[in-house]
Amino acid sequence: MCMVIFAPLFAIFAFATCGGYSGGLRLSVDCVNKTDSNLSIDIAFAYPFRLHQVTFEVPTCEGKEREKLALIGDFSSSAEFFVTVAVFAFLYSLAATVVYIFFQNKYRENNRGPLIDFIVTVVFSFLWLVGSSAWAKGLSDVKVATDPKEVLLLITACKQSSNKCMAVHSPVMSSLNTSVVFGFLNFILWAGNIWFVFKETGWHSSGQRYLSDPMEKHSSSYNQGGYNQESYGSGGGYSQQASLGASSDEFGQQPGGPASFTNQI
Repeated sequence: MCMVIFAPLFAIFAFATCGGYSGGLRLSVDCVNKTDSNLSIDIAFAYPFRLHQVTFEVPTCEGKEREKLALIGDFSSSAEFFVTVAVFAFLYSLAATVVYIFFQNKYRENNRGPLIDFIVTVVFSFLWLVGSSAWAKGLSDVKVATDPKEVLLLITACKQSSNKCMAVHSPVMSSLNTSVVFGFLNFILWAGNIWFVFKETGWHSSGQRYLSDPMEKHSSSYNQGGYNQESYGSGGGYSQQASLGASSDEFGQQPGGPASFTNQI
């Protein structure tokens, strides 16, 4: 039930917070010649974070000339992989919910449904772990590449001590941090569901049956051995009593012999 409720919801949060992101930073270049300065340089970037395609113009502080620069890095592979896993996990969760509710008999027929569900759950658990880890590393690189202090190092005019360059506004990464958190929460959710899906496959019950059969055989053989031992014990006791009775009779006849002999004398 938790899987049916939380899996689509967590998947939505994961790809929405990452795939729907757009942010920016603002720089200030104050030249010695104030007319050449630009105190509001806006640099916008968004998903899928192909930062090397994000260009912006800055003053050179040498007249009206402008320098065209671009951010460094392409982090689209990890971001797109993460979002793709989230979208497919969301679609599969919806399809599985429909099957659980409306096609329960078909799901359990020939054990095919639980088997497919088990395999897909294992695969998505692995994909969530890989995708979340890759995107966490990618997000760390995005933060470095969009750090205003790092971007200021790319500007030629900022390398001159006479010009003053400042970071006015840094990008807000809270939603991207949330996407990483939901990525690992999805991994925990799917990995935890592996056990419950495994129990539906029938392998769990067959394993228990396999373990119980040898125990039953051992118990039956023990009971048979106990029965034979009791029979043997009872037979042995009966023989001992019979032989004991015979010996007592013989012992009783021994004093009779001398008495008759005395009478005859």
